[in-house]
Amino acid sequence: MNSFWAVFKRELKSYFATPLAYVFLVIFLIAAGFLTFNREKFFELRQADMRTFFVNLPWLMIFMVPATAMRLWAEERKVGSVELLFTLPITITQAVLGKFLAAWVFLGIALALTFPMVLTVFYLGNPDGGLIATGYLASFLMAGSFLAVGCLFSAVTKNQVIAFVLSVVACLVLVVAGLPSMLNYLSTFLPAGLVSAIGTMSLQEHFASLQRGVVRFNDIAYFVLLIAGWVAACTVVLDERKAS
Repeated sequence: MNSFWAVFKRELKSYFATPLAYVFLVIFLIAAGFLTFNREKFFELRQADMRTFFVNLPWLMIFMVPATAMRLWAEERKVGSVELLFTLPITITQAVLGKFLAAWVFLGIALALTFPMVLTVFYLGNPDGGLIATGYLASFLMAGSFLAVGCLFSAVTKNQVIAFVLSVVACLVLVVAGLPSMLNYLSTFLPAGLVSAIGTMSLQEHFASLQRGVVRFNDIAYFVLLIAGWVAACTVVLDERKAS
């Protein structure tokens, strides 16, 4: 357990040891603010809530989260420090979980910094606080899911650009597969049962459910299993590389 916390603290500190973390946070906040208050003409709608923020957030995170995840293992492999890490008295699982949770906390900090938007909508109107809370819960779980995907691809290749591109494509598929327009298109040549299964397995379906304020066990379980599956796959890949 001490080894796990050592990796966690080392990784979390490394984010703020360079200006890259602050640049990421600034870009994320500017993009989130633009998509919320400008692109959807927030003030013209005359409805003070966070709906536009949460609706646009998956499309922003498709790019921002892989940008965070691509360095998790690709950088370690490129500079050769991963071999040193493997020689320490720590299991692969502890190393993966420590780095993953540190990156997830960093993304949680990025989400927390959007809190002034919440204060803005409460100042302008009387929004539903429960919907905002479940929206942030869904966003945090989605960030963890995208991060787990990026964690695997970062372990697969030492090239950060390749890891980023593969992660973006995989996250895009998870979101797009559940869109009504995509499901309608798939229904033109796939059986109805298969189309329904694709919609159920899509991240977008479960994210939208939580965003509407409906906290269901199967939605939470979906995100937990998605994160656990991709992180476990990352652990297997690194374990194979250590053995070889």
